[in-house]
Amino acid sequence: MTAIHPLKQAQIHATPVGVGLRHEHYSAALLPSSHSVDFVEIHAENFFAEGGAASRLLDQIAERYKVSIHGTAMGLGSAKGIQPEYLKKFTRLVNRVNPVLVSDHACFTWGNIDDMPVHAGDLLPLKFNHATMNVLADNIDRVQQALGRQLLIENIVSYKQFSPSDYSEAEFLATVAEKTQCGLLVDLNNVLVNYHNFTNGNALQLARQWLRHMPVNAVKEIHLAGSTPVEPGMLIIDDHAQPVSDECWQLFDDATARFPNAATLIEWDNDLPSWPRLLYEANKARCRQAMTTELMA
Repeated sequence: MTAIHPLKQAQIHATPVGVGLRHEHYSAALLPSSHSVDFVEIHAENFFAEGGAASRLLDQIAERYKVSIHGTAMGLGSAKGIQPEYLKKFTRLVNRVNPVLVSDHACFTWGNIDDMPVHAGDLLPLKFNHATMNVLADNIDRVQQALGRQLLIENIVSYKQFSPSDYSEAEFLATVAEKTQCGLLVDLNNVLVNYHNFTNGNALQLARQWLRHMPVNAVKEIHLAGSTPVEPGMLIIDDHAQPVSDECWQLFDDATARFPNAATLIEWDNDLPSWPRLLYEANKARCRQAMTTELMA
């Protein structure tokens, strides 16, 4: 591994709560009376264009809110590396916005067909072995060097598990964070969905054990989301189309206790609620944070 450069992190106060800002909420979020979250998350790829309506909208968003930039197509686990043009656009966006957080996923998205780069259009799971670890770490190093700041990597939902593995998922992510000095974005719903889909045990208890493997100082952000309920035995799809589940809220209490300084984000990407309903979920997160903090005092 190359030597780690000094990483900078934009300032954000101790326990901020934000929401994912999606197209349908742009108008409501920019109303003069609407400013009740600590930050908003945008998907990087929606704002790569220079100039035009998207650029003007981004200026308006950044004037009103602290912004977190979340990538969905970088492909940090891709053996062919990060596409140069993508990294150029991503870096330009980060430099322009100076976001409070920058993140992407521990997955691969890029492959080659007839020596041409092809994007899978989805977040594909990684094998948790030494070879994949080296690929992921090298790509994270490259991105952090380009950005001049820390990148957070997020655990994903996987609809396939690989065996045998050199690491558990939690061990894999913790080791990557140690090797690269990247941060971790822990998606609690993703942890729960994976345990529901691939084990017969108590998903909540298993997820709590998973959290205990996460290095406290590396976890900078928590994602909360909900998935559409299914019949017992059916595969749960991580569709972000529901309120945060009771089970996820319970796991959030554990996460808040273990990672008290991590930012929290409400994700809701499909069957979107009204803007006030989304803010209600954010306020619920604040209330649970406060209760957990009081109990620990």
